[in-house]
Amino acid sequence: MSLALLQQVQCAEPFSLLGWQPLKADSAVGLLLRVYLPHATAVSAVSAKSGKVLGELSAHADHAGVFELVLAKKRKAEAYILQVHSNGYQYQLYDPYQFTDEAFYAVHYVANQPENLYRQLGAQLITLDIGGKRVTATRFAVYAPNAANVSLIGDMNSWDGRIHPMQRTHCGHWVLVVPEVAAGVRYKFEIKDARGLLLPHKADPMAFYAEQYPSHASLVYDHNHYQWQDSDWRNRKAVNPLNSPISIYELQAGSWRRSSDNQPLSYRQLAAELIPYVLDMGYSHIELMPVMEHPFDGSWGYQPLGLFAPTSRFGTPDDFKYFVDACHQAGIGVILDWVPAHFPEDGHGLARFDGSHLYEYEDPRRGWHPDWNSCIYDYGKDYVRQFLVASALYWLEHFHIDGLRVDAVASMLYWDYSRNEGEWIPNIDGGNHNYEAISLFRWFNTEVYSKFPQAMTIAEESTSFPMVSRPVDMGGLGFGFKWNMGWMNDSLRYISKDPAYRRYHHNDLTFSMVYAYNENFILPLSHDEVVHGKGSLLNKMPGDEWQQAANLRAYYAFMFAHPGKKLNFMGNEFAQSREWSHTQSLDWHLLDYDKHRGMQQLLRDLNHTYRRCAPLYELDYSHDGFRWLDHQDADNSTLSFLRRDSHGNAVYVVCNFTPLPRNNFLLGVEQAGDYEIILNTDSAYYWGSNYAAGDALNSVASPYHGLAQHICLQLPPLATLYLRKKIA
Repeated sequence: MSLALLQQVQCAEPFSLLGWQPLKADSAVGLLLRVYLPHATAVSAVSAKSGKVLGELSAHADHAGVFELVLAKKRKAEAYILQVHSNGYQYQLYDPYQFTDEAFYAVHYVANQPENLYRQLGAQLITLDIGGKRVTATRFAVYAPNAANVSLIGDMNSWDGRIHPMQRTHCGHWVLVVPEVAAGVRYKFEIKDARGLLLPHKADPMAFYAEQYPSHASLVYDHNHYQWQDSDWRNRKAVNPLNSPISIYELQAGSWRRSSDNQPLSYRQLAAELIPYVLDMGYSHIELMPVMEHPFDGSWGYQPLGLFAPTSRFGTPDDFKYFVDACHQAGIGVILDWVPAHFPEDGHGLARFDGSHLYEYEDPRRGWHPDWNSCIYDYGKDYVRQFLVASALYWLEHFHIDGLRVDAVASMLYWDYSRNEGEWIPNIDGGNHNYEAISLFRWFNTEVYSKFPQAMTIAEESTSFPMVSRPVDMGGLGFGFKWNMGWMNDSLRYISKDPAYRRYHHNDLTFSMVYAYNENFILPLSHDEVVHGKGSLLNKMPGDEWQQAANLRAYYAFMFAHPGKKLNFMGNEFAQSREWSHTQSLDWHLLDYDKHRGMQQLLRDLNHTYRRCAPLYELDYSHDGFRWLDHQDADNSTLSFLRRDSHGNAVYVVCNFTPLPRNNFLLGVEQAGDYEIILNTDSAYYWGSNYAAGDALNSVASPYHGLAQHICLQLPPLATLYLRKKIA
């Protein structure tokens, strides 16, 4: 191999030229030490073990920057240190090209398990034994099978692609161990495509930490530094999430609350301010919109490029670990939005990573997403599948997160998603299902639940694709839960109507129970409902100021009583009145007003009531947990039903979605006795009218709603009531 390849930055096998080389291929005696240091003026080599000078290297006559030392009688290679003179400076370095075995170790076990990607590839901190001395080093490894050349560039070589050419392996990885590169060092990869054309400098797809614009550089990171304090949470007794109260507070870290100069809070500041708030409000989980590193603020994280790096906008990876740790110590679970559907085209990212369509489908009818102007992962490639599953496992292992909400699942399941006829390619059977994505989801869920059995996976899936949240061995996709987009769309459409017209849309509220047990549903009122001109939830409500608030209060209580776990976006809990913007804080000043303070108190009480009352959650996914009492009173826009737990205890729910009170409203009950209202959204405590609903609610032994007893209520306007039999 020609030494000129080093100067031309075209050397794919530097270990065959640099470091110790035999003088003659067929001789056991004689070694040549060769280095390439284009900025050096003189180089000598010293034994790392004895300190003995091995000799001064001679500058090559024909190849500038190449230095060689011939040791004709030397039989065995040994570790060495280079003493380098360059432009009046003198320094020492360990030549990386003497660590052949350590470099190739990176890819020995990658194919066995997906988690081996983040354990072996990227920038892995290791310790080398060099002449009896322990030296910190970083092992770099990147997958670029179609590249002609890959060089490591960064702080360790002044971003000069000539100095650290990487070694190509037979499986398409490029490897190099560089001593004395520690945590915090910035790096990228300089890649030439198969034709030798230089590509934009690429960030590490496996980077654990990254800088922001303009560099987007990857940083070496030490995962062993942070000391976790959440062992009690991690070792807690396993519970079945299907039978547990789950109320999720969805938020975007950069805009929940900001500093006085409109700067986002750091991860540690969030821990200090958010966790007490979430505890007080009674939520069981926090769900963060994507914190995986992403180049564009305006994507809210949904155009990620760093699937293994928490965004440095809010701090270091250790800071994010601190946030999760603090949540766990407070008894709060953490769910992350995860985006395996697509990625942006930014030059430093995954698109045409090695000059080929390595991560994305090549044909734009499969590889380009028209909705988001982004690339679609090729789910048929083994490495891409492994890469995505590895990302999921990584967040569970290294950041102790409790669940993954998978974004845009429908866009992955269907080849024709958001495409017109002729803009997509059918599958092998002529249909529109993406068998490769279906297979990926099944593998992803199998891996997550087998290795992290207390975790949960949640699908944002907006179609009627069957068995999304059913086990893989039953033919399902294997998710733990699925967002109920149908309930969300139907119920919001209903509650946005003027009450005078709701009688014609009554089915929008009741239809969800037709399919409620097809999946393990979560009821979402997410960020998607308060952006892009849709207005806030409060401003979707009809009527004057009081009626808007009353409508929203009644709707929230209906949501908490309906089967399914709960999710609410930040700001919904105090009736944020403007659309959410990622560039500014929520309008916390609204809590100076009774209307918004009352709404917040209602959400607080709903959460705590929900978590205290097993009938509201224990049998969410069983027919035994729900019974309609009256779902046909469209003319009066009322609904009544009961929720039941496994012991037969019941909570009765009555909704009045008109501004007219319903006096002498009869409600069937199962047992004789006295009944009490445990929550009334019309209470003055919540800025309601405080209409007298009735204090002494004694049952009458007369059948109603198919039950043996009934009680008589005064049903307040635009209100939802929860009732139960008094406990003696």
